[in-house]
Amino acid sequence: MYGSSPVPQALARGGGERLLVAASAPDTTELLTSTLELAGYRTGAAGSGAEVARRLAEHRFALAVVDAELPGLEDLARGGRCRPAYRPPVLLLVACESLARLVPELAADERDYVTKPVRIAEVLARVRVLLRDVGGGGRPGGTLDHADLVLDDGTCRARRGARTLDLTPAEYRLLRHLLANARKVLSKEQISRSVWGEFRGDNAIEQLVSRLRRKVDRGGPALIHTRRGFGYWLGEPSEPG
Repeated sequence: MYGSSPVPQALARGGGERLLVAASAPDTTELLTSTLELAGYRTGAAGSGAEVARRLAEHRFALAVVDAELPGLEDLARGGRCRPAYRPPVLLLVACESLARLVPELAADERDYVTKPVRIAEVLARVRVLLRDVGGGGRPGGTLDHADLVLDDGTCRARRGARTLDLTPAEYRLLRHLLANARKVLSKEQISRSVWGEFRGDNAIEQLVSRLRRKVDRGGPALIHTRRGFGYWLGEPSEPG
C-alpha cells in the first residue's frame, strides 16, 4: 500500500514551489497532493496527458510527479498535439523495475524514478533532489565515470566498458551515489537515505549492493568493495577505501 502521513520532519523542506501531480487513480492523486502540501509545496493535479499539457500552459510548475500509467502520456512524451512548450523536471511513478521498459520520459535530462507502490518518504526525497539539482544549476544531464565504468544521466544508462548494465531505478541511484563519492566509504544509512529517502534495515542495503556488484563487476576487476563494519566504497582494489 502507499505510505501515508505524517510527513517526516526531516523531509518537510518545501519552499512553496508549485508541483503538478498527475496520477491515474484519484486516491493516489489525493494522497500525493495532500502529502506534498504538508511538506511545504503548492500543488496542482491532472488526470491525463492532455490535462498535463493544459496545466503546464496555465502555470509554470517547478516539477511534475507523473504516473507512467497516465492515459495519454505516450502522446505527450512523443511530441503529439498535446506536447507542451515548457517541460518541468519529472519524477515518474513506475510499476516496472527495469529502466529499459519505461515509457518515453517527458524531459530529456531532468528526471528520476520511484517504483510503485510508492513510499512517501522516497517521493519527498527524490522531489527534493530534483529541485535542488535544477535550482542549484547542477542539472543531472552529465556523466560520472571511474575506470571503465560510466554512468550517463542524460540517458539514465550505465556501462562497464562496452557492456551496457541493465539496472533497476534503485540500483541506478546506488551506482550514481557510489560514483559521486568514489574512493569514499559510505555507511549503510548514507546509502539508504540517498537511494530511498529513508533508512531501511533487514539487509535491504546488503541485497541491493550484492545485486549491483554482480552486474558491475561481472567479467572485470572488482570496483565495488565492502569495508566491514563501516560500509561500501567504489574504486580500484589498490586504492584506499
